[in-house]
Amino acid sequence: MKAIKNGKIVIIGAGHVGSHCGLSLMMQGLATEIVYIDIDKNKAAMQALDLDDMASNLDRDFTVRAGDYSDCADAHIVVMAAGKSRLPGQTRLDMFDDSIKMMNTIVGPLKESGFHGILISISNPADIIADFLRKRLGLPRNQVFSTGTSLDSARLRRMLSEITGVSRHSIQAYCMGEHGDSQFIPVSHIQIGGIPVKEYLSIHPEYRDKMDFDKISAEDKVCGFHIVEGKGCTEFGIGAVLSNITRAVMHDEKRILPVSVLLEGEYGEQGIPAGVPCVIGKNGVEEILEISLTEKEKEQLHNSCNVIRGFVEKADQM
Repeated sequence: MKAIKNGKIVIIGAGHVGSHCGLSLMMQGLATEIVYIDIDKNKAAMQALDLDDMASNLDRDFTVRAGDYSDCADAHIVVMAAGKSRLPGQTRLDMFDDSIKMMNTIVGPLKESGFHGILISISNPADIIADFLRKRLGLPRNQVFSTGTSLDSARLRRMLSEITGVSRHSIQAYCMGEHGDSQFIPVSHIQIGGIPVKEYLSIHPEYRDKMDFDKISAEDKVCGFHIVEGKGCTEFGIGAVLSNITRAVMHDEKRILPVSVLLEGEYGEQGIPAGVPCVIGKNGVEEILEISLTEKEKEQLHNSCNVIRGFVEKADQM
């Protein structure tokens, strides 16, 4: 078995999402070698060539090329970005059947390659696909996880920033549960400049009417729908999310991010993947943080896990 090659990232899927993941990784200098794998080999080659042209104008050197599953053997990270684009009006769960069929054509060659690094999955429905891959690859939960609710959380911080005028970088807020319609916001853990949101609103009562968290949650859930309806896909946001997680791994940052990982007793859930705050470092998910939740938030997480559970059981039978 080959040793892991630091800085080598394989991206499976050379479509909109895969291409922007590569772009973001290159702009942040997070990879020395990027390899694209796609069923359309010419598309993979042309995406790599286009990005390689961009590399000529950056202040660091990269190798960007098309390859095959043998390249996964010594890859530090494999990014799963394969799948059809979500259609206007589709939920992520509506993509289940097509995505599982596609993963069944990928998981065999990926496993046979001897891959033993960290797999970050983006393909939707994100929670279920990452769990499916983890089981089929036989890798521990810390090494196979999805971006989960990281993008939803980024959208949440943007909306809170727009309401308050405070930089989104000074706002700590997560979405948890499914990367989908059953996700929820643990309002009890929102902080603005280190100040709990309820206390912040007592200082700034002028924002109370706009800080309707039921409305904010509903808007967060449909943000992706609006982007898909308007331009046909989402790509930039998820590319940046993937880079954030990759940087935490490559630089061993011990950064806390809400990714979807298998729960084995955490939050009272067993055998179900869900988006929860995790410490991300060189070993992938190094710790699952069990934050305290209100009774309402516990119920919301349980309901979200039940949605995921039904599809996990269905995937196990395929």
